[in-house]
Amino acid sequence: MSPRSQILAGIIAVVASALLGSRGTDGEEVCDNPLVSNLPPSSFRSSSQLSTSHGPGFAKVNRREGAGGWSPLWSDKYQWLEVDLQRRTQITAVATQGRYGSSDWLTSYLLMFSDTGHNWRQHRQEDSLGAFPGNSNADSVVQYKLDQPVIARYLRLIPLDWNPTGRIGLRLEIYGCRYTSEVAGFDGKSSLVYRLSARMSWTARESISLKFKTLRNSGTLLHAKGQRDQSLNLALERGKLLLHHQQDVSSGSGGKLLVSLGSLLDDQHWHHVKLERLGSHLNLTVDKNTQQVLVPAELSRWHIHTLSVAAVQSHGLQTPILPNRNFHGCLENLLYNELNLIKLAKQRSPQVTALVSQFNISLILCLHVAALP
Repeated sequence: MSPRSQILAGIIAVVASALLGSRGTDGEEVCDNPLVSNLPPSSFRSSSQLSTSHGPGFAKVNRREGAGGWSPLWSDKYQWLEVDLQRRTQITAVATQGRYGSSDWLTSYLLMFSDTGHNWRQHRQEDSLGAFPGNSNADSVVQYKLDQPVIARYLRLIPLDWNPTGRIGLRLEIYGCRYTSEVAGFDGKSSLVYRLSARMSWTARESISLKFKTLRNSGTLLHAKGQRDQSLNLALERGKLLLHHQQDVSSGSGGKLLVSLGSLLDDQHWHHVKLERLGSHLNLTVDKNTQQVLVPAELSRWHIHTLSVAAVQSHGLQTPILPNRNFHGCLENLLYNELNLIKLAKQRSPQVTALVSQFNISLILCLHVAALP
């Protein structure tokens, strides 16, 4: 195997496609499939159970096995029911039902999501309310659609209130669809470099989007170089995302800060980032927050020639804004104008150069999170 093949084989080993669900006849995703009904009992966990016949594995909507649903040993706000969907999935709705033939049902609850089953994040709707409405009897199914789909492997439901003349009792269903992703891990020594075709002409719109997760509070995510030694640098610094404009390499200038967004982004959760140039403006989006800045005059007719991902050293590019701080963590669905760069690396595109170290724990973590079959 040639050295280039060995390099590409390394990053191909950490690129994952996680598939679940189906597509409609018009090509759009049908994202309302029931996900719980066929799960094995091992996919359910709970804080406690009233008896073996009240175990979490019986908590399936419209099922009557066991005691007709899950009930914990104690009815208090310290109880929870957890479902493992086996792999990362796009979740769009949750439905609840009381325990069959009983006076046990929930009137409100919280939802928590996780990729690992250990690091949890509470879901809040766009109205900032954390509690979801439950049931008024044991038989009716109440479905609640999420304002925005959630990507996760694990769901944990935490009862808040229940029928005052009964106990906590629950059957549930989760709705969603396949989540397709291309994932790569970077250990501070690995990187991708994408070189655009020389024939590509200037356009008024350019965009780069990705998801990232990390436990390191600093590191370069992207370095986009254009003509006339102009570049944009997107990097984490103390848990915030900073966008710098850099020019004139010989000056040794650290560059001009255009915008700072986000906080505590080193929490090992996935964060969505999009950098978009729209004519005379740049939009930086982190999760649900967007800030807009005027494009510096030097970038008015500028477009990207080379895009360096996770590191800027040793590629003949400009001096980095944050020296010796390469990105250490996971990237997912890295898109340049809807072109998936990790997928290009997987396909051994000559436009993408992959530089990887021999072994690192972050690669194993990314594969685990992608939940390969």
